[in-house]
Amino acid sequence: MTKSLVIVESPAKAKTIERFLGRSYTVKASMGHVRDLPKSQLGVDIADDFEPKYITIRGKGPLIKELREAAKKSDRVLLAADPDREGEAISWHLAHILGLEPRLPCRIAFNEITKDAIKEAIKHPRPIDQNLVDSQQARRILDRLVGYNLSPLLWRKVRRGLSAGRVQSVAVRLVCDREEEINDFVPQEYWSIIVRLQAENGETIEAKLWEQDGRKVEIGNAAAAEAIVNGLRASPFVVTDVRKREKRRNPALPFTTSSLQQEAFRKLGFTTKKTMFVAQQLYEGLDVGAAGRVGLVTYIRTDSHRIAAVAETAAAEYIRGKFGDEYYPAEKKPIQAASPRAQDAHEAIRPTHIQYEPAEMKEYLTRDQYRLYRLIWERFIASQMSPAVYDTVTVDIKADTCLFRASGSQMKFPGFTAVYVEETDDEEKDDAGMLPDIQTEQNLTVAEFLPGQHFTQPPPRYTEAMLVRTLEENGVGRPSTYAPTIETIKQRGYVSLEEKRFFATELGQIVVDLLKEFFPAIIDVEFTAGLERQLDRIEEGELAWRRILAAFYTDFAAELQVADRQIDEIELKDEETDVVCENCGRMMVIKYGRFGKFLACPGFPDCRNTKPYLEETGVVCPVCGGAVVARTSKKGRKFYGCANYPECNFVTWEKPVAKACPECGAYLVEKRSRAKGTYYRCSNKECGYETAAEDDTP
Repeated sequence: MTKSLVIVESPAKAKTIERFLGRSYTVKASMGHVRDLPKSQLGVDIADDFEPKYITIRGKGPLIKELREAAKKSDRVLLAADPDREGEAISWHLAHILGLEPRLPCRIAFNEITKDAIKEAIKHPRPIDQNLVDSQQARRILDRLVGYNLSPLLWRKVRRGLSAGRVQSVAVRLVCDREEEINDFVPQEYWSIIVRLQAENGETIEAKLWEQDGRKVEIGNAAAAEAIVNGLRASPFVVTDVRKREKRRNPALPFTTSSLQQEAFRKLGFTTKKTMFVAQQLYEGLDVGAAGRVGLVTYIRTDSHRIAAVAETAAAEYIRGKFGDEYYPAEKKPIQAASPRAQDAHEAIRPTHIQYEPAEMKEYLTRDQYRLYRLIWERFIASQMSPAVYDTVTVDIKADTCLFRASGSQMKFPGFTAVYVEETDDEEKDDAGMLPDIQTEQNLTVAEFLPGQHFTQPPPRYTEAMLVRTLEENGVGRPSTYAPTIETIKQRGYVSLEEKRFFATELGQIVVDLLKEFFPAIIDVEFTAGLERQLDRIEEGELAWRRILAAFYTDFAAELQVADRQIDEIELKDEETDVVCENCGRMMVIKYGRFGKFLACPGFPDCRNTKPYLEETGVVCPVCGGAVVARTSKKGRKFYGCANYPECNFVTWEKPVAKACPECGAYLVEKRSRAKGTYYRCSNKECGYETAAEDDTP
């Protein structure tokens, strides 16, 4: 009997695949890469045409020995790392250490870890794709050239422990540029005028001033708004046009990596790192009862919306059987790649088996696994369903030279919304109800004018979801890079996360300003996106990878020399607090660590005293009367607790407000919702008191 060795990256993946193969197969895990560039040196011989110096990763010796022994006992070795550039490079390195010929059929790839997909892949091994390997090598060496040259420069000139990289530096720049936009923003006052009108039957309608003298209305102050209202008080309001139509809303497409990260942030509050961690578990396989260990979703690193024909067929059967024929569209538009820059190498992210409904899987999954799986499952099913249909009506009302407009809509057929509705980053939703039955030429009576003052708003600070979307739209990075990029800029202290929004720190702004002045290409969005496109062309076999490196490094090396000569050492002072170090009497300063801010004695290394940074809220602890302060969990999530911890164990995830409930006396907490905006709610769940945040209720 022929013995085969299959090598994957992780033990979880190996355990799942092992179930689908017979006794003639042995499945081992390489635990990711087995070779890499050395950490202690550049590891790239620039003089020798950028030849990389790969070494065995420290600690992998026993594992490599085990893999070599298993390979000797096998008639063939199949390398089954993930189906992307990284996976191809892992397979190439494995081939090297195992003495395999990469041009022979030793590589298998699959988009999902299911029995059929694995057995089909086993039947069709192929040679290692050297273009994919070269593209990954070029990326790795580019990142090494940038990181191992810029980071020491930042250590010498700014502060030890800093880093710079192709993608992370652009991400920090985006946050810093947005901070500058917000700081430079000058609000502009404007007014709107809404009129509440009444029909003869007593029904009311609210219409907004749309045009005056045939032009879009721009009302700059209260006096102008008052003048318009006074001029209309004696004018008749007549309905001039009623337009009724049917509006269709199409479902969102199946998930790509970036859209999954964005939606998991918006709907579940997951960071990009958490999303990818949990998604990897769903992909590699979990024990789901009688079915055994199963990969629940397809490959999670993809930029394509495309899905396999067999998945479309399964979804059609499920939708027709569960909801009825009308919920499956008679005609479906062909799905294009996510963007012109998309590689479209893999399917979209979808469940591997439609019949594994989330409710049935819940008992086998952790809470996070279940919530993410349900999101992926529902999104995919909804993407295959019929559009939602709405009856909409738009009413134009004339008064003197002014045109007022009212609109409303009512759902006629739920379609895909019976399963799933996509979240958005927009603060407002168009949920207008249906208008009363109104006819043209009908006269309406003014019940009330409602002029409103507004101010233009600066662009919003980035959330993780918005930053991922911006990076993707600009072609910066790839699906697999977003999560580690965001984690790096947080850990380095270049950005801070407050209320789930990114704020640029002083350190981040200093680094960006330096890079803008001395390394404009590195920090340029379009240049970085251009490098990504060149990496794609290497993958396609259109460009030589060493030539790309040479073209990049010529200018970069010259910029390094200039920067080293001209940048003066920057003294970045730590922010001093009024907290006295109990060990030496110095005033403690704010430092940034892996989990955010903390207090440290400036007398280091003579005094090594540190303590948590306590952000006071002004709220009194309801348990012991101490101060309630903001803290950060080890996972980076903000919570609130008593400053007297551990003597007092009071904690809450909800932000407390320095106001007492007028009904029961408990403290209020700040809440936000799309429907209500920011409001206060009583922390006593049995009370239920709520009030608007602007309310001065004591």
